[in-house]
Amino acid sequence: MSTDLNSPFRTKSVEQSIRDTEEPEHALKKSLSAWDLTVFGVGVIIGTGIFVLTGKVAKETAGPATALAFVAAGVVCALAALCYAEFASTVPVAGSAYTFSYASIGELPAWIIGWDLVLEFALGTAVVAVGWSGYVRSLMDNANIHLPVALQGPDIPGGTFDLLAFILVLVLTAILVVGVKLSARITAIVVGIKVTVVLIVIIAGLFFIKGSNYEPFIPPAVKQEGGAGLDAPLVQLIFGYEPTNFGVMGIFTAASVVFFAFIGFDVVATAAEETKLPQRDMPRGILGSLLICTVLYVAVSLVVTGMQHYSELSVSAPLADAFKAAGHPVYGGIISFGAAVGLTTVCMILLLGQTRVFFAMSRDGLLPRFFSVTHPKYRTPYRPTILLGVIIAIVAGFTSINELATLVNIGTLFAFVVVALGVIILRRTRPDLHRSFRTPWVPLVPILSIAASVWLMLNLPAETWVRFGIWMAIGIVVYYAYGRRHSRLGQVGPDAKY
Repeated sequence: MSTDLNSPFRTKSVEQSIRDTEEPEHALKKSLSAWDLTVFGVGVIIGTGIFVLTGKVAKETAGPATALAFVAAGVVCALAALCYAEFASTVPVAGSAYTFSYASIGELPAWIIGWDLVLEFALGTAVVAVGWSGYVRSLMDNANIHLPVALQGPDIPGGTFDLLAFILVLVLTAILVVGVKLSARITAIVVGIKVTVVLIVIIAGLFFIKGSNYEPFIPPAVKQEGGAGLDAPLVQLIFGYEPTNFGVMGIFTAASVVFFAFIGFDVVATAAEETKLPQRDMPRGILGSLLICTVLYVAVSLVVTGMQHYSELSVSAPLADAFKAAGHPVYGGIISFGAAVGLTTVCMILLLGQTRVFFAMSRDGLLPRFFSVTHPKYRTPYRPTILLGVIIAIVAGFTSINELATLVNIGTLFAFVVVALGVIILRRTRPDLHRSFRTPWVPLVPILSIAASVWLMLNLPAETWVRFGIWMAIGIVVYYAYGRRHSRLGQVGPDAKY
């Protein structure tokens, strides 16, 4: 932590961060409750992961023990969530990990994490929009309604532009401009539909479970076929460790995969500034949404592996195909409908998270201040919302971005590491701060969170690390070319009223 105004590690005090939220032109409207935050969390976490990932991991990595892999991944996320909850309740300011880093580690690390989050949420929004488009086209085909091939997206032979993904992002952008409370109401309705579909799957599936399908619950270990070159996990290239499928260690290998079904709970922290009672409601929203999703994930994985032997599960649509194998294909349509409806909230909340990070960086002068002026009527950051919404809509329409999706994963884990480190540092540098929620067993819990996140990062392909490194390098160049010279903190000091 540095107060040297020429240092790239100069910190912005918690008090100053909170004072900035009181400037009329740059203030966001406080309208969210603990219930809204929990709905946001459930809305963004439950996506394609619960409908697709369960079968893929059960068949290829863990068998029926996939349920334990979800528990392990949930524990990793819970460690990070405890750190997020302390920060979000202590520094209730838009920006999530970016704002937390600025208050604890310094400006350059804050810029790096903000730059990382902008990419993470942008790619996440575009990837989810393209996935949503695929589900909707499937439902339209069932109703004998067909889009022209050219408008079905570049992933389809002969397709050039994904019209549905483009329209979805623009509509969600308009909703977010009008107000976060409106988006919370729409999210609550959609999340209700999505959770209902998941519960139908769980309850209906209970009647088709065969105990023999759980044998063996933890299948014998099988050595993975390791990748080569940049396709190999970084841990393999560095240490020579080759992960195993199945067996006890296969559970942890599976956890590194199913972890990505949990991505999104950290987005809840970006809405801290728009929460009525952030000191009380932020921890409830973050931890509550994580607990609900973990229970649902475990239940779904137990049902799908009980309905059909793990070795026979399909990878592309395991839940729907398991019901077809049981002689009930109608549930396949219900699942597709739930996935299509559910992905709209994932897309909306990722877009909300990105605009709040961009807004916070702009308010601090690290990006042009033009983008930190809120709408005079709706009190939303409408300028970055419109700018980023249009860019992401175009990206989603024209780009096949499946390979870039892993950048979302490494970006999230990197944010986890920085937030956990920030909790340790701020406890030592600012023990006087009032913390309405305190991460238990500091520094043990943050250290465990860092270790678990780094381990999952090491299991990602080396190619992902290279792409991530290039984006970070570009970010550092932008910081020194623009952000450092225009930073309000560098111009007037860490505690000045400006």
